[in-house]
Amino acid sequence: MPSTPPAHRRPRAALAMGADAAAAVLSPDSLAALAEVCALAPVPAIDDFTTEAAQAVLADTEVLVTGWGCPPIHAGVLAAAPALRAVVHTAGTVRGHVTDACWDRGIEVSSAAAANALPVAEYTLAMILLSGKRVLERARDFRATRLRDAWLATPPDVGNYRRTVGILSASLIGRRVIELLRPYDLRVLLHDPYVTDEEAAGLGVHPVTLAGLFAGSDVVSVHTPLLPATTGLVSRGLLASMRPDAVLINTSRGAVVDQDALTDVLRAERIRAVLDVTDPDPLPADHPLWDCPNATITPHLAGSQGNELRRLADLAVGEVARWAAGDGFAHPVRRERLAFLA
Repeated sequence: MPSTPPAHRRPRAALAMGADAAAAVLSPDSLAALAEVCALAPVPAIDDFTTEAAQAVLADTEVLVTGWGCPPIHAGVLAAAPALRAVVHTAGTVRGHVTDACWDRGIEVSSAAAANALPVAEYTLAMILLSGKRVLERARDFRATRLRDAWLATPPDVGNYRRTVGILSASLIGRRVIELLRPYDLRVLLHDPYVTDEEAAGLGVHPVTLAGLFAGSDVVSVHTPLLPATTGLVSRGLLASMRPDAVLINTSRGAVVDQDALTDVLRAERIRAVLDVTDPDPLPADHPLWDCPNATITPHLAGSQGNELRRLADLAVGEVARWAAGDGFAHPVRRERLAFLA
C-alpha cells in the first residue's frame, strides 16, 4: 500500500490535464502556491501519458494534480509511475481518469467536488427565489409591454413565503442547497433513500417518498448523480403529478429526466422549468424546448466558471499541503462511495 510522505517533505508532483484547463484553473498565483508545498515538475501539464516527455516525468512523480482533460490513469500509466501515491483532482468527478488500477494499487484520491458544489448551489438558490417571484417571466413581459402591472393584484401564489421546495438527493450539491435555503421562509422536503429520518431531521428537512416530493413541492430541484439506477428517474408520471405552475430545476445531468416527457409537459404549459443541463447537452437548434416560454435554459454554467475556478485551485493546493504534511486529505474520494457519486 502506498503511504503518505514524511511530514514537511515536498513531494514530487506533476500536472495532468488539458492545456486549456491548466490555463483557466491554475493562475500564476495558484502555481506559485502549489510550488510551495510540492516539488512541481517544470513542464507543461501532461495531456498524453504515452509521450517520452510524460514518461520521464512520471518516473518519479508521487502526486498527480489532475484536471479536465486528464487521460485515464490505467495500469500502463501506473507501470511508468512506480512512485505515484496520490491523485489530487482540481475539478469534480474522478470517474473519467481514476481507474480500477488506481484503486487496486491503493492510490489516495482527492477531489474538488466540494468546492465546485458551491456555485451550483448558489445558482440553484437564485433560481428558486427568482422562480418563486416569477422574476424572469415578469421581466420578459415588462420588456414587451413597457407597462407596470398592478402589484396589489399579484396572484397569491407568487412569492417565496412558505413555499415548498423539494430536493432530490442529499448529494454534496443537494446538501449545500439545503444549507443555503435555511435563512428563508421555505418548507424543504427531501427524497434520498440513503438518508435516515434522524439525518434528515439534522438537516432540517422533511423526508418524503419520490412521489411525495413531486406531488407536494412548488419547486423540485434535481441533484441526484447520473447512474444506471437514476437514468430517467424523473419520469413522465412524476412530471405529470407536479402542481400546476410548479418549477423543475435541473443542475445535475439531463438524462436523469425523461426529456421527451419534460418537453410534452412544458409545451402543455402545466409547469415551468429551469434547465442548466439537458439531454442531449446542448439541445439541437431545432428542439421544441427552445420555443417554450416557460423553460429557462442556461448553457451549463452553474458549475465553477471565471473567478470561481480559483476556489478549485485553492482546494487542490490545500489538499497537496495536507497530504505532504502527513495529515491525509480533507476531501478524499473513497472507492466504496463511487457508486453514489457523480
